[in-house]
Amino acid sequence: MNEDHRNTASRAPSRALETLGFVAVTALAFGPALGWLRALPAIVAFYLFALGGILGTLASLWILVRAVRGRVLGLGAAGGLLSGIVFLWTAFSSPRGPVINDFSTDLDDPPEFVEAARATANLARDMNYDQTLAPVQQACCGDLAPIEMPGLPAALAFERVQAVASSMPGWTVVATDAPAGRLEAVAETPLFGFRDDVVVRIRPEGAGSRVDMRSKSRDGRGDLGANAARIRAFRERLLAAAIVQLGRGHSGDTSGH
Repeated sequence: MNEDHRNTASRAPSRALETLGFVAVTALAFGPALGWLRALPAIVAFYLFALGGILGTLASLWILVRAVRGRVLGLGAAGGLLSGIVFLWTAFSSPRGPVINDFSTDLDDPPEFVEAARATANLARDMNYDQTLAPVQQACCGDLAPIEMPGLPAALAFERVQAVASSMPGWTVVATDAPAGRLEAVAETPLFGFRDDVVVRIRPEGAGSRVDMRSKSRDGRGDLGANAARIRAFRERLLAAAIVQLGRGHSGDTSGH
């Protein structure tokens, strides 16, 4: 009887580790999957993924201790180890950035959200720009500058901005106001489905125009560099479109002579 009791007691840590491993791998896998299917709110899906990763990391530490003692790993424990490795790799390979989630190319006079401020998801949020974020952005992302469009009138620049915005992956244009020179969009991340608000402002500047952009996350305090990367990607596409248009203009001039 005592021997049976000792055997049961010795197997208890193994069963606990197996359970922990199964829970970890399940949460780690189902979080992104349910987020991708939009079956859960993005932040809930992300927290589920993070929970799986944390449990997997704990299981990995436990596994190391048992491995030193010569214990054999079961399937659940192996899943926990895999979860820990995947989570730690994801955490350390993700872009590093400041813990802010609102970026703008104009820090003195950031573009204002109009349509986004009326969105149901933002009714309880302050959509005004927090000027305390400006020095933080300057320290990490000095390249986020206004997009100068020399020789391109604001009306034509707005058309180009609208065309590029409509082609951006994951973007949905939700409002356009050509006279005001404003376009707003919602950008959705493909995996978890985080939704971020975007506003692009076009103003006349001399014989040309100036384009400014702001991108703000709806969830979390940090964004793992997503907003800054979005502004850079839009800038690259807009400037590339301008170069193509310029080339076509020169071709037309040549053919006309």
